[in-house]
Order: sequence, then C-alpha cells, then structure tokens
Amino acid sequence: MTVEKQLKARSGWPFLPIALLLLAAAVAGMVWSVISIVDHPDDAGAPVVGIVGIIASVVLLVCFFIFISGFFTLQPGQAKVCILFGTYKGTVRESGFFWANPFYANTLNDPDAEAAVAAAVMGNDDEDEEGAARVKGLSTKMSLRARTLNGKRLKVNDKMGNPIEIATVVVWHVSDTARAMFDVDHYPSYVAMQTETALRHVASVYAYDHMEDDDTTNTSITLRSNIEEVSESLREELDRRLEAAGVNVIDARLTHLAYAPEIAPAMLRRQQAEAVIAARKKIVEGAVGMVDMAVRELAAGSAIELDEERRATMATNLMVVLCGETEAQPVVNAGSLY
Repeated sequence: MTVEKQLKARSGWPFLPIALLLLAAAVAGMVWSVISIVDHPDDAGAPVVGIVGIIASVVLLVCFFIFISGFFTLQPGQAKVCILFGTYKGTVRESGFFWANPFYANTLNDPDAEAAVAAAVMGNDDEDEEGAARVKGLSTKMSLRARTLNGKRLKVNDKMGNPIEIATVVVWHVSDTARAMFDVDHYPSYVAMQTETALRHVASVYAYDHMEDDDTTNTSITLRSNIEEVSESLREELDRRLEAAGVNVIDARLTHLAYAPEIAPAMLRRQQAEAVIAARKKIVEGAVGMVDMAVRELAAGSAIELDEERRATMATNLMVVLCGETEAQPVVNAGSLY
C-alpha cells in the first residue's frame, strides 16, 4: 500500500511580489515595444527591436501564468496531494496560502472513466452524476472533513432467508490521502460500493426478529432488537473493507429496516397474533389470581358456605366474566341451583 508522506510547502506571500514583477515587466515591455515601433517609423532597426521586445514580453507573460499556477490555498480540513509528472512527492496538510512547483498536477485522471460513464448510462441518475465526476478526474486537493453517505434502500435476505428492506447512513473521512488517491480508483465510488456490500453481508448474518419464544432464540442478536450491536458490527466491517482506501469510518447506523412488501402482510399478521397471545396470557394470569382470591375470601368467611360444585360454578362464571371481550350480561336464577 502507498504510504502518505508529509510535504512542507513554502508560503506564497514572498512569491507574490515576484509574480507581480513578471506581470509588470511583461506589460511594460509590450508597451515599450509598441511605442518604439510607432514613434520611429523611419528607423530601420526600430521594427526589429520592437518585435524582439514583443517576443520577450510574451515570454514573460507565459512565465507569469506558469508561475502563478503554483499558488494554492488550503482551508482547515483540506489537503493537497502533490504529483510531479506521475511521481508522488507528498501531501500538504497545513492550512494557508502556499506556493509550490507549478507543474504539480491539479487532477488525477481515471483511465476507466469512459467505461464508468458507459455503465452509468444504463443505471439511474445518481450513477450518471458519478460517471460525469469520474470523467473530470479526482482533484488533488481533497477534503479531510467528515462526510455523510446516505445509502440507498436495499432489498436483501436476512439470516432466516426472509426478504427485508434495509438502508444505512455512514459517517466517514479520509485518513490517508495517498491510499485514497493511488490505491483505489475514485475513492468516493469505492466507499459507496463497499458500504452496500458490507450492509448486505451484515444483514445476512443476523435475523430480522426473534421468530420463536424459546430462551435460546430470544438471546440472539437481531436487526430489530439490537440496533447498537448491529451498528457496531457494520462499522467494524466497513473499517476492515475501507482500510485499503485510507478511509476511517466514524459511525454507521441503520436508517430503514422493514420486511419486503411481498411478506410484510404475513409478518404483520404474525406480530398481531403474538400480541393477542401475549395479551390473552396476561388476562388469564390475572383472572386466575382474582378467582383464586375470591374463592378463598368467600371460603374464609362464615356467612357463605360453598361446596365443591358451587365453587367450580362460581370459578367458571368469574373466568367467563373476567376473560370475556364483551361486557357480561347477568342471568338471575329465581329458583334452586339444581
């Protein structure tokens, strides 16, 4: 892997007067040459001297434009990768106004840019924009600030084979400019592609939700119940994949998680059934306790004596009243129980 080298650039302020002198000399030489030709039309040597002066002025003007191309500024959180005729010289990370070799490259051409554009034409608008950016080439001045990648919504299969929809947002930044520039082609595209690959891998490792009620399944990590653990696993996977590009992942979080539309109704019915079962279980547990308390309280008093059959009948009636979904309608028995 390419290793980043620190390069100390020279301040641009001492070189600014030199650039102004070159410009002033070029303009003054041009004006003097034109004046010498116009004021001495009869002098045979004047045109020759004027033409020589014009040529010298043009040369000075070309030198001026070459010289000023060495000026560049860096804001905090920016770096410039210096490449001289294909050779990596180092990276400037300090912020300020600098002057360096004017022949340092300003962009890094992508040899596969045309193929990327051809492939992007067959895709969506985002890929078209990405392909157009690759044609322009990577700028040697890159940002070291944190960036946010809002991933597309993907349809994948979880550990149980259920189709789900999942999306993520990744916060990342370039930590090694040399790796990002030279070890991968177009590192923003590399980050986007590896993020999608890592998300598909993590989604296939975990199940969407607990499918059973046994203790073994309930203790396992799932996508819906263990967001922190899944996010940490995704971040570690991205760190491992993006290390080759000199990219450090700050955070990775799931932004969307749902069953695919083709199985969402069935899973919704399952969740509703689980909720109904859980509610019924609570109701029955509470009703049994209340019935037991009522029977014991009545049996403890001396005012009412109940035999086993009457206790069973009362318990049945109380269970019906307490567990029923509709309000109980009492029936008054005016005769004997038997």
